[in-house]
Amino acid sequence: MSKPDFTTMTRPEFRQYILEHREDEEALQIYIDRFQNPNAKVYPAPKSLEDLENFPEIHRQHLEQQRKQG
Repeated sequence: MSKPDFTTMTRPEFRQYILEHREDEEALQIYIDRFQNPNAKVYPAPKSLEDLENFPEIHRQHLEQQRKQG
């Protein structure tokens, strides 16, 4: 059986492939390399009520960015 073309798969499709083919270490490494972003923002845990109040907007922006990636 030949492997699918990982470059044409969307992130959800690729993730599903990884879950269904857990023994395919090459695919897992390609997935990690493809979707690992060294410029990804890391948000600290909220430290105040103001931080917590801003969380929904930050979360919405994060979800929109993920949808754009595939």
